[in-house]
Amino acid sequence: MKITFDNRKSMKIRYSGRSSDYITPSFGWGCLFKCTYCYMRRHKPSGLSIAKNTDQILQAIQDHIDTLGRKKPNQTHSQFWTYDISCNEDFALHAKHHEWRKVFDFFKYNPTAFGTLATKYVNKDLLDYNANRKIRIRFSLMPQVFSDILEPNTSKIVDRIKAINDFYKAGYQVHINFSPIICNQGCSDEYIKLFEQINELVDDEIKSSIQCECIFLTHNTKMHEYNIQNGCSDSESILWQPERQESKTSSYGSVNIRYKRNLKSTYKDFFLYLLDKHLNWCNVRYIF
Repeated sequence: MKITFDNRKSMKIRYSGRSSDYITPSFGWGCLFKCTYCYMRRHKPSGLSIAKNTDQILQAIQDHIDTLGRKKPNQTHSQFWTYDISCNEDFALHAKHHEWRKVFDFFKYNPTAFGTLATKYVNKDLLDYNANRKIRIRFSLMPQVFSDILEPNTSKIVDRIKAINDFYKAGYQVHINFSPIICNQGCSDEYIKLFEQINELVDDEIKSSIQCECIFLTHNTKMHEYNIQNGCSDSESILWQPERQESKTSSYGSVNIRYKRNLKSTYKDFFLYLLDKHLNWCNVRYIF
């Protein structure tokens, strides 16, 4: 798969309010994984663009930090302004192509800012770095039976769960990213298995520090058509459920397909019920 190195032109920093307070300019654009639900495949179906001008991006982030006042505690963090560095890629997967230590150092030594990234890859090279709890890694988790179809060639779910312990011990803050949450026949049994596996494998002494975010599936008509054209009908049997879904325009103007509002409300309540029953030590930062 082609990897290019370019100067990132856009230095726009977007408000988030969910996984982080803000989203940084893209250090990478695209992904070397081929997850069939990922919105990036609509924008960049193949290949990866890596920003060469890391220093310029970091300066843009610092300039933005300088415009902010004192951080008021919220669900993203109680003390630091939080920036997602991995919104348009899997930064951990692509780390060897980045000046990742420089990026991590920026947040590690910044007195008011904090970096975060979600990943489906256990990159053990990152374990040689002590982030001093200033980098939050969110391991994306779903039942393995779904991951096998929707996330080919990503790290096995059991390995991501075990990595929670390793990365915490190495000095990272570690959270869980339940995303995308799939709701179809039999899914509750699979999520119970997942929760029980997490409860068994995460070390007891760090459980109180592990929080999670819960993000229900968002699909897209164009992505559905792309998957069908590229032989991913197995994925679409999971992702495309018209009887359960409705169109909704995102905050960025895209017309997406999400679970119907009344159904999603029920799904959310039931997911939280299962989570509380099987992982009552895992605080939910947000759910949508």
